[in-house]
Amino acid sequence: MIITDTHTHLYSEQFDEDRNEMMQRAIDVGVSRFFIPAIDSTYLDAMLDLEKSFPKNTFLMMGLHPTHVKENVEEELAFVKEWLDKRNFYAVGEIGIDLYWDKTFLKEQQYAFKQQIEWAKEKNLPIIIHCRDAFDEIFEVLQEVKDDNLFGIFHCFTGNLEQAKQAISYNMKLGIGGVVTFKNGKIDQFLNEIPIEHIVLETDAPYLAPTPFRGKRNESSYIIKVLDKLVDIYGLTPQEIAAITTQNSKDVFGI
Repeated sequence: MIITDTHTHLYSEQFDEDRNEMMQRAIDVGVSRFFIPAIDSTYLDAMLDLEKSFPKNTFLMMGLHPTHVKENVEEELAFVKEWLDKRNFYAVGEIGIDLYWDKTFLKEQQYAFKQQIEWAKEKNLPIIIHCRDAFDEIFEVLQEVKDDNLFGIFHCFTGNLEQAKQAISYNMKLGIGGVVTFKNGKIDQFLNEIPIEHIVLETDAPYLAPTPFRGKRNESSYIIKVLDKLVDIYGLTPQEIAAITTQNSKDVFGI
């Protein structure tokens, strides 16, 4: 059984004490493909170190996270562009709009989101969307840029059924993680109405640990709890869920 974690920050400082052991726990339960989103320029060295340590299992993305869009947005975007031109990445991400913490830089977030989508299209790469309290703003941008070259994953999807269908209409898969196991997560109530061909698995480790680990550090091995929940929702075997969602991830990332 091959399980794919399409979104995990394995380079996070929270794993510095036990990264190798944490990775082995994931591999032991069948997680052998880890897609690694970027945050900003300060994390690149840690991402490259991770790739050197686990070259067969880790697949890096490049992008500027919306919560890290500040006054120096041009400088950070130039860094993203430089590295996209320098070497191979598997996606542009994570990018998007986040209005949960701060609305100060909304215009800059919209600008950075659009710019990075254009670079993704130029390189035929998927985009990995971060959306928090910003569905309307995200969809407004996607409507502007929608064409046959737009595709990717709506990471950590937490919207309603209508928003799920809208995201899929923009050629996005839905990234389903720990929230689907939460009693108040709500997405488990309608997910069976979304064909599993539109679903990929993720953890967003070290964040958003699934039940029963909620509130603790998340890690990629905990994706099993997400997979088990999808077994209940879709009435398929764990092997079928793993195979279908891994194929979906290959359709997005090309590997």
